[in-house]
Amino acid sequence: MADTASGSYGNGGSSNDADDIEFPILCETCLGDNPYVRMTKEKLGKECKICSRAFTIFRWLPGRGMRYKKTEICPTCAKLKNVCQTCILDIEHGLPVQVRDSMLGMQDEVPREESNRRDYLAKMANRLEVLGDPLDFSGKTQPAGRGALQRMARKSPYYKRNRAHVCSFFVKGQCTRGSECPYRHEMPDGDPELAKQNIVDRYHGNNDPVARRMLARSRKSENTLTAPTDKSITSLFVTGMDGLAQADLLGHFGAYGELKSVAVVPKGNCAFVNFKSRAGAEAAAAAALGGCVIKEKPVRLAWAKPRPKGPESEVAARAGGKASSGGHQRQELPNGIPLPPGAQKDRKPAAYPSQDPTAQGAAASRGS
Repeated sequence: MADTASGSYGNGGSSNDADDIEFPILCETCLGDNPYVRMTKEKLGKECKICSRAFTIFRWLPGRGMRYKKTEICPTCAKLKNVCQTCILDIEHGLPVQVRDSMLGMQDEVPREESNRRDYLAKMANRLEVLGDPLDFSGKTQPAGRGALQRMARKSPYYKRNRAHVCSFFVKGQCTRGSECPYRHEMPDGDPELAKQNIVDRYHGNNDPVARRMLARSRKSENTLTAPTDKSITSLFVTGMDGLAQADLLGHFGAYGELKSVAVVPKGNCAFVNFKSRAGAEAAAAAALGGCVIKEKPVRLAWAKPRPKGPESEVAARAGGKASSGGHQRQELPNGIPLPPGAQKDRKPAAYPSQDPTAQGAAASRGS
């Protein structure tokens, strides 16, 4: 890691020793998939975009075909919100601050005025040194909100976010660099509203277009758990049962009504919870609108679909109708099993000798 010294930048003021760190606070996506990434370090090389204090900046290339990335906010501001210094997203879930605070019911306590903010950050910096992490951003006290965050979070790093920006000259048809251009030669297809993002608003969790879209999609998915019109459906379908047993489901859903049975499918990592009454199933579904958490593990809930009628009954009904209309009655054994074709007395004569199994057998016996 290269190290270059520099003085204070702009009107950032004095710097805290906590801002001079050996490695930045980054999420896995911004760090990249290269385990041998190289970084350049510049002490007090830039001012924080939140508190305007000078801090040590880092610059690196996440991978081939990616763009160079650098830290944007100081470590103190990143610790106060538990966010990445580059993308300003939550370290644990990789979600915007506005989404995380909305799900966990947290309020932004960082002042907006420069004088008050400077005093607040100095006080919180001292508290970080003495107590460590002052706030709980994991959602241990809000299991429903934590479950919703885990459902909204990505399961793996999204390295596509590190790609180079679209070449503005290519969009205008004026780029002459060709394959040597470090920017992407493709037309932008994203929402123009998402390009109007501000680091300060994203940090404080206000007016974030990405967060608004994610929250709207989350509310829409929560409202889809509506009861079916068929009143005979009294079962719920549970998915995402990582390590949960049948006894855990019995203890959780038994509080909403009497259960008929709980069928766990280990291979599918799912289960069917069958209630004796429709009221119990509706009560359990209503309680899961904000997120269902069992044994500190979030699960997904949906109404079970009605069991379809098998095709055998339809085929039997059609066959019975044809038999009654044609005047022929199909012969069956006492247990309902139909007789083989050669044993039925009302069997129609075969059109060809090869279609008559008895004739074939007779010919074979004569030849022997």
